[in-house]
Amino acid sequence: MSPGPQRLIACACLALSMSLVGSYVALSKPLVAAIPVFLLAWLRFGIGGLAMLHWLRKPASEPPLAPRTRQLLFLESFLGNFLFSICMLFGVSLTSAVSAGVIMAAIPAVVALLSWLFLRERIAPRTWAAVACAAGGIALLALSGPARAGAGDRAWLGNLLVFGAVVCEASYAVIGKTLTGALGPKRITALINLWGFALVTPLGAWAALRFDFAAVGTGTWLLLLFYSLAASVWTVWLWMTGLKAIPAAQAGVFTVMLPVSAALVGVFALGEALAPLQLAAFVLALCGVLLATLPAGSR
Repeated sequence: MSPGPQRLIACACLALSMSLVGSYVALSKPLVAAIPVFLLAWLRFGIGGLAMLHWLRKPASEPPLAPRTRQLLFLESFLGNFLFSICMLFGVSLTSAVSAGVIMAAIPAVVALLSWLFLRERIAPRTWAAVACAAGGIALLALSGPARAGAGDRAWLGNLLVFGAVVCEASYAVIGKTLTGALGPKRITALINLWGFALVTPLGAWAALRFDFAAVGTGTWLLLLFYSLAASVWTVWLWMTGLKAIPAAQAGVFTVMLPVSAALVGVFALGEALAPLQLAAFVLALCGVLLATLPAGSR
């Protein structure tokens, strides 16, 4: 396959991955209302692990895992799976969704900064322009509603937790780029999910002992199945597949699809209104994605 189509496929994988993340973040609200956070995370990793047991098998062509690769797999799961989920779910519960959207707009910039610091990637001016478009689009989206709607006395703590989720998501992108040089996307997906399951098992098992499973309806179980497969399998595999062909700094721009897709789910699935300023935010954010995906020689 020539570099052009391969790059387009990689970009599509990155955009679809972050779009799915945004959709399951929005749709996880009814799940959090029905199932405790730690139990929800435990069930997610368990269902995802069952779905990709066959991905755990080491391919014949794969070299033995080096100690550094093992450490990076743990960090990828600890930061990108475990801490991201906890910081985001608890953070949004303490602050307004609008404030969280403003803070999440920092993800592309943090990814670019971390890729420059740790991967020594050169950040081209067009990539910075794409980051600016992405951040500006989500900022417009956030400013289109009441800034403190739903915020309580501990909004500062919620904002801090959401920013922690931003750093976790950026670290996930940068570490993932390093891992794709040593392992295939399916193998990475299965291994970091296994680590996530191990990390959350003590808290999840404790929550399960006190939970009435019979009170959960069929619709909630079906939503849990989608959430588990999207969060543990589809989004991770798509992201790692895209990272094999796209630098981490450019891939970070696609995280703009996370809050954008979450807002779209709110409009079309939850019946929220779409104001003209919000529509302008989508256009600006997608301009950032266009800047990130055009070939290097394009004007």
